[in-house]
Amino acid sequence: MTQDVEQMIVDDLMKAIMQDKFKPNERLPSENDLANDYRVPRIKVRNALQKLEEMGYIYSQQGKGRFLKDSQQQIELHLTGSKSFTEKMLSSGYPLKTKNVSCEKIAYHPRIYSALQVTESDEVFKISRLRLIEEKPVALHSSYVAKSTFPNIEQDGAQLRSMFAYYRQMGYMEFTSSASHLSISFPTSEERSMLECTALVPLLIVESNCIAEPQNKVLEYTKIIYRSDSFRYAITPK
Repeated sequence: MTQDVEQMIVDDLMKAIMQDKFKPNERLPSENDLANDYRVPRIKVRNALQKLEEMGYIYSQQGKGRFLKDSQQQIELHLTGSKSFTEKMLSSGYPLKTKNVSCEKIAYHPRIYSALQVTESDEVFKISRLRLIEEKPVALHSSYVAKSTFPNIEQDGAQLRSMFAYYRQMGYMEFTSSASHLSISFPTSEERSMLECTALVPLLIVESNCIAEPQNKVLEYTKIIYRSDSFRYAITPK
């Protein structure tokens, strides 16, 4: 019964948020008010509010209460197109910072190798970069690149922050992609640590590839993990 009451409070507040009954940064009803309204102990209300906070919808201020997050602060992101994430963020005026997390050789993975159009005997390296805006981690980009396409990737990979810039250095100037695949997941402990989010903040996972034009050559297989509470997503034609 306890869980049912707490979930009812979460559902009711979520409905009110979706119906714009609270303005951004407006204070929500206090724990005491909600406890009186639902005729339940404050601990049940506190648990419900903490769950909403972990989901990224509200924030708390010590001694002042809990407030609705401003969704307008979310970054609009076009999921498809010929520009890199770096180019999209910088052209929109966001203070993007990129940290190279790792460059490592991966074990054979049929789906990744097939997407790269390479054989099992090829070596494939995973280059991961953490994206930060205003010092807040918002996305984790992993690019899978075949050594047969880029012979020096094992040495170069640990220094790379923009894959598109690297490809242009290698003589590839125009890019497109095939179909992107979207899925939703909740963060692992490692992802929570890197993205500085709670277990209840959903992650949007986008998997696609990068194809050089006019060569029609697959350059990389891409897996990008976005914090869902940091972006508003737009899907546009290539």
